Amino acid sequence: MSPELHFLFSLALRMAVSAAFVVGASIITERAGPAIGALVATLPVSAGPAYLFLALDHDDAFIAQSALASLPMNAASVLMMAVIVLMAQRFSMPASLGAGLALWLFFAELVRLFDWAFSAGIVLNVAALGIALRLVQPFRAARMPLITRRWYDIPVRAALVAIVVAMVVTLSDALGPRVGGAIALFPVVTSSLVLILMPRIGGKPTAALLANSQWGMIGFAFAVMVIHLAAGPLGRATALCLALATGVGWNIGLWLYERAKSRAQGLSGA
Repeated sequence: MSPELHFLFSLALRMAVSAAFVVGASIITERAGPAIGALVATLPVSAGPAYLFLALDHDDAFIAQSALASLPMNAASVLMMAVIVLMAQRFSMPASLGAGLALWLFFAELVRLFDWAFSAGIVLNVAALGIALRLVQPFRAARMPLITRRWYDIPVRAALVAIVVAMVVTLSDALGPRVGGAIALFPVVTSSLVLILMPRIGGKPTAALLANSQWGMIGFAFAVMVIHLAAGPLGRATALCLALATGVGWNIGLWLYERAKSRAQGLSGA
């Protein structure tokens, strides 16, 4: 496959996968609430295809190093979500999303400037999650408004996400594993969901989705760690499969936990 066709295929796949999952997550959020929507939103929708195509072009060491750069970027995404959750309680969508992206870009610059050790990335994730989970806890529940769907809603949502993905992939030419790892975790899904949902359902329900998503980001951090640790000894293909299983398994575990907790509360209430 020529480099041009490879790029176009990679771009088309990322656009299609991201659009499908973001549209699906937005519909699930509207119908089932932010807690269930968050489980879909935190699946490796954007990073998965990005790492797949990095793995096709580069060796095991490159993928392991890219995951090392992705680890602090996961912490950046956690803090970005927390900022949007707090801002969305009182401010507009452009202001909330703009503040979150500004923080994410600041961390992206830090990743580019410094060599992050594996232990430093773990510490940063623990600190970010410790701060963010405490800040967003009061905003995890919100009443969903009644929504009237129009025939063009889904096509418009899919087109919006596809445009965002195309802009990210086209404008970010990955030069080296650190940059590649940071780009792989650009918050395409989070940004797209805020763009779609906040004007539609309001700031507080959208913030509830992101607040619940913080728990899913823990599983994403574990998945990135798996890639870094397994790519060298087991090969990048095995590492990516294990990382996918880790992320999906974590979210399934969260879903089972929430079901068990709801059932226990129902029994105690009875």
